[in-house]
Amino acid sequence: MITAFVQAALLGLGAALGLALLTWIASLVQRDVSLVDRVWSLLVAAPAAAYAWALPPGGDTRFTVMAVVLGLWAIRLAAYVTWRNWGHGEDRRYQAIRARNEPGFALKSVYLIFVLQGVLAWLIATPFLAALAHPVPWIAFDTIGAAIGLFGFAFEAIGDQQLASFKADPAHRGKVMDRGLWRYTRHPNYFGESCVWWGLFLMALPAGGWWSIVSPLLMTGLLLKGSGVALLEKDIGERRPEYRDYIRRTNAFFPGPPKKPSRA
Repeated sequence: MITAFVQAALLGLGAALGLALLTWIASLVQRDVSLVDRVWSLLVAAPAAAYAWALPPGGDTRFTVMAVVLGLWAIRLAAYVTWRNWGHGEDRRYQAIRARNEPGFALKSVYLIFVLQGVLAWLIATPFLAALAHPVPWIAFDTIGAAIGLFGFAFEAIGDQQLASFKADPAHRGKVMDRGLWRYTRHPNYFGESCVWWGLFLMALPAGGWWSIVSPLLMTGLLLKGSGVALLEKDIGERRPEYRDYIRRTNAFFPGPPKKPSRA
């Protein structure tokens, strides 16, 4: 007999894959698979919503606070990425993937892009399943996790806003953003996003959700080695030589004071 836990987990997977496939259909119409970036945060939120339906939280404070953090993160990120990418067509990263997988990329993109991201989103949402599967009273550990999650949300949002304002000024065209939070880390948005998921994981721990550590580990790994820092900076030093100096003096991920130029 399938347990309620397994049923909820499968329902969460179905929610993520269902939304991913709907986005795939939209990408065929637009000929733009980078639409998946606009719904990425919603792909993560979909399993959490499915878990709340399958395992009603009632008045569980932990899940309510976790849901608030998730909702703030998901709605803001989806809105920001949609605004940032509006009218720019398919992202060059996805154009490269398309070129490598023609002919037949329209069909191949189902599993190369959309099913893959749906499964990743389902795994990242595991703290929410853990919290609902074994609800326990709120403890101080939850307060720490919530604080880290909200800090990460604010850090990411401020970093994105600072970058958008910098780019909006024509005087900054071609220049490297090294002000505000970007003075202390080259990717404050990624660092903040990682904090969100470490905070949510810490909130799942009192409910016995140690196994949901896959969520922050996977998210942080993607941000550092997947589609985040490593991919974005793969050739940026060649395209923008001034960025090399920025790399030398600024931490890639964890915030820290700028490094002083080395003496010749």
